[in-house]
Amino acid sequence: MRPLWTLEEMGLEYELESLPFPPRYLAREYLEVNPLGTVPCLVDGNVNMTESAGICQYLVEKYGPTDLGLTSDHPDYPLYLNWLHRSDATLTFPQTLVLRYTQLEPEEKRNPQVANDYRKWFVGRMRSVESALSDRNYLVANRFTIADICIAYALVLADSLAISEAFTPNVQDYWQRMNARPAFQRAYDL
Repeated sequence: MRPLWTLEEMGLEYELESLPFPPRYLAREYLEVNPLGTVPCLVDGNVNMTESAGICQYLVEKYGPTDLGLTSDHPDYPLYLNWLHRSDATLTFPQTLVLRYTQLEPEEKRNPQVANDYRKWFVGRMRSVESALSDRNYLVANRFTIADICIAYALVLADSLAISEAFTPNVQDYWQRMNARPAFQRAYDL
């Protein structure tokens, strides 16, 4: 969803190919495009990328200039990069384990203790988002950027997993702002 939302915000044309999940097992031919078999995968000419935050950064840098990105001379650039990478490494990673051990594994392999531990880990890490939004509407540069897209995807996943305790007051307000964006709604509906 992150790359789709970025494409929609930028008004770029793209071709979306939907695959059965998980494609590495259910669409084996996809391994020729992406040997990892993961989604997303951006193919742009001879460019092939599989990390969603990296794809977002690539899009704003390659097809900008756009207010969705920051350049290295911007005072918030380090913070911007930190949020981009925090989106996966800190926030969505524990949620993938919640998803795996509550929904994806066969019933006999599900593990409520692991799922609960990683749920708590995610909620604890969301304190950084709650704190960052205590005095602003967006994470960096006083404007909407791909840092917001990348972090807001963690909220999309939290919402789908019913991790309601992550939606503290500032996060809830932020979530409503993100949901109200037309490009978010278009990407989400795909």
